[in-house]
Amino acid sequence: MRKETRQVVGIIPSRYASSRFPGKPLALIAGKPMIRHVVERARLAQSLSKVVVATDDRRIADEVRSFGGEVVMTGGNHRSGSDRLAEAANILGLAAGDIVVNIQGDQPSFQPQVVEQVARPLLADPALPMATLIYKIVRREEISDPNHVKTVFDRQGRALYFSRATIPFARPGHGPDPDSQAMPDYYKHLGFYAYRKDFLDIFVALPEGEWERLEKLEQLRALEHGYPIQVVLTEYDSIEIDTEEEIRRIEAQLLAKTGADRP
Repeated sequence: MRKETRQVVGIIPSRYASSRFPGKPLALIAGKPMIRHVVERARLAQSLSKVVVATDDRRIADEVRSFGGEVVMTGGNHRSGSDRLAEAANILGLAAGDIVVNIQGDQPSFQPQVVEQVARPLLADPALPMATLIYKIVRREEISDPNHVKTVFDRQGRALYFSRATIPFARPGHGPDPDSQAMPDYYKHLGFYAYRKDFLDIFVALPEGEWERLEKLEQLRALEHGYPIQVVLTEYDSIEIDTEEEIRRIEAQLLAKTGADRP
């Protein structure tokens, strides 16, 4: 009996419109558009058979094609990145058992290893519908920042909840010192997802969940409808770009690395 072969395909949803940062995919970082940084890093992920940008904007498509990237044109009325992802996966004709990795288009300095990490649970367990990345918070200001989504999970690494609030909440008097507040480990969500293609179609057809609507976090839709999400703890943090200030922070990192790589 022939063993089924499964593709692992990286899709980068990318849109021009943004309330906080219009035109973000084309913003220059160290002389190159953000979307090019993301595509080039995704191409370094050895497990991917294909890297595609999914967009509804001709300006983004033209830019990606200018450096030899592959583009899928999608509709412009998607409620989330996953809806754009699902449309692109269907345009590409992916099989039900193929694995689709959602690569965030606003994290231009991510480590390519995270793609293998988020896809690995689905390659190991054919019954698992989706997985996502988490990172142990080391910058204390991120713990209470609603822009950094926190998560809690069970002992098998299945997500219990995601929130913009600080979870878990540590009550005073439960640490080693009864007069101090315990400081547990906190984990933030990095936004990289791996879906089995047939589940991705199911996921985008589900009605919006109540907690998803309140938190504005689409992964809560899966949990609320009873589908498990495997969380993968990565050692690689990744900066998400939402402001001009964060672009400068990324540029400083890239320039520092370039200087360190010179002989």
